[in-house]
Amino acid sequence: MTGVRRALTAALLALTVASCAQDQQPDAPATPIASSVAPSSPGGIPDLGAPEEVAQGIDVPWGLAFLPDGTALVAERDSGRILRVTPGRAPELFHEVPGVVARGEGGLLGLAVAPGESGAVYAYFTAENDNRILRVRPGEPEEIVYTGIAKAGNHNGGRIAFGPDGMLYVGTGDAGDSALSQDPASPNGKILRLTPDGAPAPGNPTPGSPVLSLGHRNVQGLAWDRTGRLFAAEFGQNRLDELNLVEPGRDYGWPTVEGPGGSDRGFTDPVLTWPTSAASPSGIAIAGDTLYLAALRGERLWTTTLSDGTAATPRPVFDDTYGRLRTVAVAPDGALWLTTSNTDGRGDPRTGDDRVLRFPAR
Repeated sequence: MTGVRRALTAALLALTVASCAQDQQPDAPATPIASSVAPSSPGGIPDLGAPEEVAQGIDVPWGLAFLPDGTALVAERDSGRILRVTPGRAPELFHEVPGVVARGEGGLLGLAVAPGESGAVYAYFTAENDNRILRVRPGEPEEIVYTGIAKAGNHNGGRIAFGPDGMLYVGTGDAGDSALSQDPASPNGKILRLTPDGAPAPGNPTPGSPVLSLGHRNVQGLAWDRTGRLFAAEFGQNRLDELNLVEPGRDYGWPTVEGPGGSDRGFTDPVLTWPTSAASPSGIAIAGDTLYLAALRGERLWTTTLSDGTAATPRPVFDDTYGRLRTVAVAPDGALWLTTSNTDGRGDPRTGDDRVLRFPAR
């Protein structure tokens, strides 16, 4: 067992879960928790040559999710508003999240809709003292289901998504304190796996802990392939951004390693990397065997073909066509939706920004 894994085990012992940790086999190959269930994204091939502008003038769009009827919800980072967005109609207010503190990269961030017909909407947002997750259910009071994710001017993470297993997955950032990524007691710099009520999900690597994986810098993309494998995108520091195949209990190396080169020290290497100037990845989505990655600083959409947990050489699309790209998602009808992020203080706003675009499935 490597020194890193010995340190992790010792920390877990301090959290009084020694007996559970000893039952695990850290050196055995990890497998995705959701590997035996269907993926959450439909197949199909979006027609990237047939863009449709669904909405414009959105105030820093961030989260994007779909209600059971196919209606899109879009989160405005700075205003705290969730908008209902439908092709052919002006955006409408769906809900305004109270207590949003929009400073730096913080604010109203990711959205997720619970599977099934419940219509429960989850929002990850920056509050006065932390990042937290709110649940909104029709006809019921708002509920805070998870708190205590450290906040900062940057590295707030923020992507949330329901996996094929019905659990809520949360990508967090290190909040500018890289040591948190290796601290098993901290939710920062992690991918968390929660029940819909915000409790640690059964089957997590350490019983009673919400942590699925650790050693992340700033996770803002989550998506599952057709076999249930989880992929995540995260920002690098100075050299390399990453696309990772996420497996339970794995350590992805931050802050010791940026990019590949940590496998001999007990870390898991990414499946793809980009220079930070070409990516700064935020949202990702998977349709069929194609993964789409929205790039902020890179101002393009990257596509790659997935096969058995590996990824082919990525190809850029829309290079500097729409500017900074924040979120990409596959709708229930197979269409690909894309949001720009040119009004976030780091872009060059163009006429109509920020926009929501739709590419129909062929």
